[in-house]
Amino acid sequence: MSDQEGVRKGKGGTVFVRVEVCKGCSFCIDFCPTHCIEFSHGYNKKGYHYPVLARPEECTGCDMCGHYCPDFAIYGIRLKDLETRQQVAAPEPLIPSEK
Repeated sequence: MSDQEGVRKGKGGTVFVRVEVCKGCSFCIDFCPTHCIEFSHGYNKKGYHYPVLARPEECTGCDMCGHYCPDFAIYGIRLKDLETRQQVAAPEPLIPSEK
């Protein structure tokens, strides 16, 4: 996650932003149904403001931000789905333990 910022988690969801990919088009902000995303005060290396989760308590993880982003720079995920993905992605031990 070097170029990703896992932004603060809401009750139902969170968003992840690939800061250096974002070109500041504001589609994610404009189409967010809960209006929980805003532009950051900072800039990325290209000189654009990037989105941040300003009101995490309102995020549902619906991924409307991700659907409208033309550069795939942001995506939303529901917390229950995130927990499931983390459990599935847990690596198996490479060396079996001796009994």
